[in-house]
Amino acid sequence: MENCDVKLSIPVGVSACLLGHKVRYDGGHKRSKYCLNVLSECFDLKPFCPEVAIGLTTPREPIRLVGSAEAPRVVGVKDPSLDVTDRLADYADQVSQAEQDLCGYILMQGSPSCGMERVKVYHENGMPNVAGSGVYAARIMKNNPALPVEEDGRLNDAVLRENFITRVFVYYNWQQEVMSEPTLHKVIQFHSRHKYQLMAHSYEGYKQLGKYLADEASKQPLTDVLQKYILDLMTFLSKKADRKSHTNVLMHIMGYLKKEIDSETKQDLLDAIEQYRTNKVHLVVPLSLLKHYLKRHGSDYIKSQAYLDPYPHELGLRNYI
Repeated sequence: MENCDVKLSIPVGVSACLLGHKVRYDGGHKRSKYCLNVLSECFDLKPFCPEVAIGLTTPREPIRLVGSAEAPRVVGVKDPSLDVTDRLADYADQVSQAEQDLCGYILMQGSPSCGMERVKVYHENGMPNVAGSGVYAARIMKNNPALPVEEDGRLNDAVLRENFITRVFVYYNWQQEVMSEPTLHKVIQFHSRHKYQLMAHSYEGYKQLGKYLADEASKQPLTDVLQKYILDLMTFLSKKADRKSHTNVLMHIMGYLKKEIDSETKQDLLDAIEQYRTNKVHLVVPLSLLKHYLKRHGSDYIKSQAYLDPYPHELGLRNYI
């Protein structure tokens, strides 16, 4: 995995323990090599530890979720009278208000404060109950429903890793290209540039958002359009793209070259796409070939598609999917 040549100023929140900060209940950390060695070169990683922020010491008594998955309390393991639920939720509200520039968030899995999902929830008697989300994480996600959020452990999965980083860059581009001085025209331009990226994740989403912008958006207040569009877009993009959906997009993009390339070149492209579809090569192979011919023969519209270069190539993400 290569590093980015130039550090970008994309602000991304991260659980402080993942950056090597010794803030865990046992005085240790959960240092993430991927966050520190790769993502720190591309993102401005901002560390947060809600337990320390609300005044708990390091080391400290461990805490856990108790009650229901929908509304668990965060209490001490040894001393259940220690209840920090409201303090954690309040701190999440403070972060949401103060850090509105965040374009993503990487959480520590399994944490009763920061776990995104599958966090153990216990009965009052200490027996395991169900699984839920950490209280701080749940409030962060509720306050910022469009924000790309992922857990560190899930970043070990190549598809989930690529999906998360794609969403961070889309969200960052949205803030830069549209929200700096929003207009409906800018939303439509943004959508036009991200159409094939959306298609790779959700063909239904591709159709729905296109229809919404064409038929309804001009009749609604701009603030409503902005809120609906980005939430729907980020929700659709959170669906995992697979070989079938990527193949569909590659074939659509290749359609823009049909009149400009000879039959031999066309067959080379079709062969590369078929090798990808049948799991013989990674996505980078047909995509690199396609981009080579688009550079020579593609229209400005198709060459501007975010799908072709969704993030710095140094990340090498499409070498693994």
